[in-house]
Formats: sequence, C-alpha cells, structure tokens
Amino acid sequence: MNQASPTPSTSRARRAAMSPQERRSSMTLASIYGLRMLGLFLILPVFAIYARGIPGGQDRFLVGLALGVYGLTQAALQIPFGIASDRFGRKPVMMLGLLIFAAGSFAAGIAHTLDGIILGRAIQGAGAISAAISAMIADSTHDHNRTKAMAMVGMTIGMSFIVSLIAGPVLYHLIGVPGMFMLTGVLALAAIAVIKWVVPDVPMSGRAEEVGSGASHESVLTPALLRLHFSIFVVNFTQVAIFVVVPVALVQHAGIALKHHWMVYLPVTLGSFALAVPGIILAESRGHMRAMLRAGVVLMGASMFALGFGYVSAPWLIGELFLFFVGFNLMEALLPSLVSRLAPARRKGLAMGVYNTAQSLGLFAGGAVGGWMAKAWSAEGVFFACAVLCLVWLVVAWFVEAPRHAAH
Repeated sequence: MNQASPTPSTSRARRAAMSPQERRSSMTLASIYGLRMLGLFLILPVFAIYARGIPGGQDRFLVGLALGVYGLTQAALQIPFGIASDRFGRKPVMMLGLLIFAAGSFAAGIAHTLDGIILGRAIQGAGAISAAISAMIADSTHDHNRTKAMAMVGMTIGMSFIVSLIAGPVLYHLIGVPGMFMLTGVLALAAIAVIKWVVPDVPMSGRAEEVGSGASHESVLTPALLRLHFSIFVVNFTQVAIFVVVPVALVQHAGIALKHHWMVYLPVTLGSFALAVPGIILAESRGHMRAMLRAGVVLMGASMFALGFGYVSAPWLIGELFLFFVGFNLMEALLPSLVSRLAPARRKGLAMGVYNTAQSLGLFAGGAVGGWMAKAWSAEGVFFACAVLCLVWLVVAWFVEAPRHAAH
C-alpha cells in the first residue's frame, strides 16, 4: 500500500514553520535587542520630573537632548558596527557593543549633573548593535521565515517600551534614576553572557547581505523603502518628543503623582496592545497591511491633535495616550516586517541597517526638537508639531506598497 504523498498545503505549512534553531536564534536575539532598548527607554516616563532636581534640569532643551542623544551616536555608528560584524563576526561585535552600552549606563548612573547624564547617554548609544543583530537574524533564518523573525524583533521593541512605561515609575520610586542606569548596565553585562552561551552559533550565510556595503546602495533607497524609513523616523520622533512633556502633564494637569504613573501606563499600554494584535493579524494573515498601516498613522496623528488642544480632564489625557499607543504598537510590528519583505533579496541586512539608522535619528530628533519646542513654546506646541508631522506622514504612508503575498 503506497503512502500518501504530502499535499501542497501540507508542504507549504512545513516549509513555513520555523525550525527549533530558527526559533531559538530569533527569540534570543530579539530579547537582546529588546533588553538594550528597555535600558534606553526606561527613563522616558520619569526623567523630565527627575531632571528638575539636578543642575541644568530646568532647561527643557537639555532634558530632551538627554532623552534623545543616544539616537545620534547610535545612528552614526549603526552601519560601521554592521560592517565590523561582517568582518569580525556577529557575536564579538555585539558583545563589544553591549560592553560600551554598559559603560555608558554606569557613567550616567554616577553623574550628578545633566551634562554628565547626556555624556553617559551618548556612550550608551555608541554601542550600536541593531544592524549586527538584524544581520545575524538573516544568517539564522531561511528567507521564508525571516519576516516572522523581523516582526518578532519589532514586537519586542514595542513590548520593551510598554514595560519601560510600567516599570519606570516603580523603579524610580525604589532605586531612583541613578539606580535605573546601574541596573541597565548590569543587565547589559548579563546579555553578553547570553550572546556567548545561549545564542546559537551560525555561519554567516551567503544569503546574508553585507550590512553597510557601499555596493548597490540605491537598491535600499527605493521610494518604497524610503517611505518605510521615513515612517519609523516619525514613529520614534513622536515617541520621544511627547515624553519630554507627558510626565509633567500627568502630574500638573491630571493630578497623578509620579509614583502612581504606572497605574496609568499599565492599563493604557496593555489595553492598546490587546487592541493592536487583531490589527497585526489582519495585516499579516489577511492581506490588510496597507489599511492597518494607514489606521496606525491616523490614530497617532489624531491623538496628537487632540492633546494639542489641551487636557480638559485626566480621562481625556489618558484616552488620547491610549489611542497613541494603539497606533504605536501597530507600527512597531508592521514596519520592520514590511522592510524585510520589500528589501531586495540580497540586501536585506543593508536595508535593515538604513532602517535602524532612520529609527535612531528619529529618537535623537524627537528628544532634541521636542525639548526645544517645549522650552520655546509649550507642551501643546510639542503635540501640534507631532500632529503636523503625522499629517505629512499620512500622505507618504498612503502610497506604501504592500508585498504581493500580503495584498488582497
């Protein structure tokens, strides 16, 4: 009796499933990426309040610079670190980057002035390993599973941000901002051990692109990819800019003490994530990628416009933050997935390097420009500026191309 041959659908399912090594590599690398971002995000919900008690902390521009300066050094070194990982190996470069990040964390932890914290944050950003991690994910996964791995990284970043908003106020109450910097330094050192002993060793695949290679760089600067690079710039600009003013607004306008801010962020972030998940599923599995992307832009822009008109009550402020986070969570999952799908087959690593650079520049610009606007104008001015930027983004995002296998 002949055995029945696998049906085409069964073969496709087997091909689409991630192998145990792919899952292990993707999960551990995504966790390292997320851990590093957690260390950078952790002070966001508390720093604007903390800075008021240290020399230089009354200058909102310097506060914003402290929040975002790591993005500048990260952007400058992202692609060089990727090139180094091609030459010297992924793991050594990632471990060096985490060591630099830990040094910056400890430097910021012992600083007693805002200038010292800015220097420490700049050193943190200099450990720019995002492109190297993306390249190792490309080494570790087959082409048909790479999108899942990249989406895993994107969702890990989103979760890191959510965790930082919830844990930040609690840790601030327990150990203060210096203790938070010290904690992130210790966690970075622990991540080095994870890279050495937990992340599987994989050869640098011939499929993996040379991150930062000068050859054919036009292929990752196509209009389709530039729209996505601009999108992640706006997402991260808005993310950091509003946290120059949101913690103060929650204290002064909503009457919520800083140590209780986690009571706001916990339901807002978890609820928004739960609402975003069906949208992510619709985008990835049902071919509604463009619709969900546009919806995320509209939600983020509408929340900024609403906040710009003022805070008539605590529920108003919290409700608009909820809308913002729904859109933010959609973006963090969909954008890296789109980049990995639309990038040329042999230039995915370079495309992710450019994407990560745009992300870092958005983080820096959001802190610096948001701080300057808050100082020169007002908190409402920051929200309106973000809203106008989101309007421009909506025009750009309207023409984002959906991958063929995700289209209707």
